[in-house]
Amino acid sequence: MDLHASTAARRILAAAAVTCAAALAPAAALASPTPHAGAARTAAPSCATSGLDVWLDTQGRAALGTTFYNLEFTNLSGSSCTLFGYPAVSAVTLTGTTLGSGSSPSGGTPHTVTLANGATAHAVLGITTTADFPPSQCQPVTAAGLQVHPPGQTKSKTVPFPFSACSKSGPKYLTIGPVQG
Repeated sequence: MDLHASTAARRILAAAAVTCAAALAPAAALASPTPHAGAARTAAPSCATSGLDVWLDTQGRAALGTTFYNLEFTNLSGSSCTLFGYPAVSAVTLTGTTLGSGSSPSGGTPHTVTLANGATAHAVLGITTTADFPPSQCQPVTAAGLQVHPPGQTKSKTVPFPFSACSKSGPKYLTIGPVQG
């Protein structure tokens, strides 16, 4: 094969590769305008509590007296939104009365998580067994669920989940990690 035929063959192969890549790219990616260098992107707003379904993946993992669960946040708002930081979590009674101390932040570095509509992010929730605390300091009771404030939000959602909780403030039996994608 001479040099000109080899160059022509490479050009045909390159054009075919670009055509195949374009055919495999999602239509939305091809239709979305790409901002030019220096153009500001519009950031998605914070996820409002009202647009989130908050739920608990009950497949816990136990380690040294603490069971860890994924506390899930599913965006049902109809558009993309962001979560950043640590949720606030408390044990509650059936009437919504808070039991004991709220959650303590634990592990990890917060990062902004962008959730498309229908997407889910999670934070790792640790629930320490009340048997690890002196009964007089804890006063164990059965909680009806978890009151969850998504990061940066003042409104909460209640997640039904009965578990043993300390009714007295003081013992830190709930830990929560940052929201992760």
